Amino acid sequence: MSPFLAAVLQLLALIAALALAYRPLGDYMARVYSSPRHLRVEKWIYKTIGARPDTEMRWPAYLRGVLAFSAAGVLFLYLLQRLQGSLPGSLGFASIDPDQAFNTAASFVANTNWQSYAGEQAMGHVVQTGGLAVQNFVSAAVGMAVAVALVRGFARSRTGELGNFWADLVRGTVRILLPISVIGAIVLVACGAIQNFAGIHEVGQFLGGHQQWQGGAYASQEVIKELGTNGGGLANANSAHPFENPNGFTNLFEIFLILLIPFALTRTFGRMVGNLKQGYAILATMATIWLGFVLLMWATEFTHHGPALQAAGGAMEGKETRFGVGASSIFAVTTTLTSTGAVDSFHSSFTGLGGGITLLGMQLGEIAPGGVGSGLYGMLIMAIIAVFIAGLMVGRTPEYLGKKIGTRQIKLAACYILITPALVLCFAAAAMALPTPPHSVLNPGAHGFSEVLYAYTSGANNNGSAFAGLSADTPWFNTTIGLAMLLGRFLPMVFVLALAGSLAEQKPTPETAGTLRTEKPLFSGLLVGTILIITGLTYFPALALGPLAEGLAS
Repeated sequence: MSPFLAAVLQLLALIAALALAYRPLGDYMARVYSSPRHLRVEKWIYKTIGARPDTEMRWPAYLRGVLAFSAAGVLFLYLLQRLQGSLPGSLGFASIDPDQAFNTAASFVANTNWQSYAGEQAMGHVVQTGGLAVQNFVSAAVGMAVAVALVRGFARSRTGELGNFWADLVRGTVRILLPISVIGAIVLVACGAIQNFAGIHEVGQFLGGHQQWQGGAYASQEVIKELGTNGGGLANANSAHPFENPNGFTNLFEIFLILLIPFALTRTFGRMVGNLKQGYAILATMATIWLGFVLLMWATEFTHHGPALQAAGGAMEGKETRFGVGASSIFAVTTTLTSTGAVDSFHSSFTGLGGGITLLGMQLGEIAPGGVGSGLYGMLIMAIIAVFIAGLMVGRTPEYLGKKIGTRQIKLAACYILITPALVLCFAAAAMALPTPPHSVLNPGAHGFSEVLYAYTSGANNNGSAFAGLSADTPWFNTTIGLAMLLGRFLPMVFVLALAGSLAEQKPTPETAGTLRTEKPLFSGLLVGTILIITGLTYFPALALGPLAEGLAS
């Protein structure tokens, strides 16, 4: 079987699995966030943290809950790393340096999981399981809670109440992420992934000599890192490591986990606003972009010149032979169109245009289908922009889901789409202008600029993947990328929740003959065009200096 045909079959199997899970999971999540009942374990958690889950919150109170919980997470994870040398289960590893501890704490709380360290050479079992794995769950649940709050803003009227953050956080963790993670971990263990708390031991190599290997809870952390679109793994090689991703089936299963909740949330959205067709329109937009990017990546990686590349069946540099070009390309597109950041290949070794596709996927805002929660609210913000543009074309006040999009709403949406590009471009420009940080760039020229641009794009968009050719473990990059991750995660949430509150206060607007039908394919096409145009106008000059210049020169 040819490598391309094998890739097509894997893609079809993936789409079929997602289609089967779409309806039951989407409906289940809608019931989770709409149910008035609390499970016994949830009541115990509320009592422990002193929360009142039945108290409705307006957007400022909801935002305070998000920020307070996340700030506590950053502080706890920072202290846990700084004290690692004194903790049991540290495997002899020293405490983490202050700048790297800040970077890692910001990274995992912001659902980014950018790692400027080699996991198996720096973190012990306590930090991995008690710190990083816990944040993989709760940071994903925070993103889902914010998305649900925005959906309630569309669904409710004449009230500014958006639900209860603590109830949404706990339910997302206990009822959605934990059960799927348990099942997924069993699947990975059955397929060969490692799950233990063994220490460091030496193993003999085939050609002589010895190498040190570290055990760990690989399977359980691998599941939640993909399911929660986190991305940080126990091993430096991430999902290319055989302990985390043993074979072709586990590779496809992990891609399925990455896409599962972000796609299914569109069904949850349609169910909660009382119009499933609206959810299908958002799903069609996400799926069109994702599938288009997969095909573009295949075109760049399977189209090759020279006898060596032809013999290998594609651009195999930096890719695992057990996955091949096709599966690695699907993984790369999926992880950069979501806020996952897990990698099963080195993106820096992709072709020039292939690396540009991964960059562009993040620069879209990671909305196709995006991160857990963040992808849905990012796409809904883009839908508001598209409705506003359509309203300007026909000269009438834009409406979306029965809510008027006025001055306040469009200002908040504009702030949302501007904040992340501002962080990316300003930090990247500063890094290239200062004399010291560029010494971390191992590949000068267009590729070196792409590495720096990719790092800040990954951080500000809460992705976490890297081009892998940049030495980012320096005080400058640890600090600035840490700031980019925190600002890129929580400033957009401010605008999302403020927008949700303003929408919930409105009264419904009756649909008329002049109302734009946002459940039709025409609107999905308009939305795709809006996303591509806004991203192109924002990032094209920077892309022209990096991946486009490299790709056209090769």
